[in-house]
Amino acid sequence: MSKYAAVRRFLPTSPFKARTEEPRKHFAVGDRVTHDTYGLGRAIGVEDDSDIAVLVDFGSRCERITQPYATMFKL
Repeated sequence: MSKYAAVRRFLPTSPFKARTEEPRKHFAVGDRVTHDTYGLGRAIGVEDDSDIAVLVDFGSRCERITQPYATMFKL
C-alpha cells in the first residue's frame, strides 16, 4: 500500500464486515516451522529486513517461501 493511498473507512451501517488485517508473520533464522505442503523444517535464511521471503530446510529439500506465509506456521 502506498503511503499516499487513501484508507477506506468502515461505515457502521454497511452490511459487509469490516476488513481486519491479520498480523504479519515474522520468522528468524533457526525458527522451527511447519508447512502444509512440505512438513516440518527450520528457517535457514531470511531475505531483507522486511521479511520478503524465508529459506527453509525441510530435510529432503530447501524451499524459498514468500509472503504472506499463509501455509507456514512457527512452532
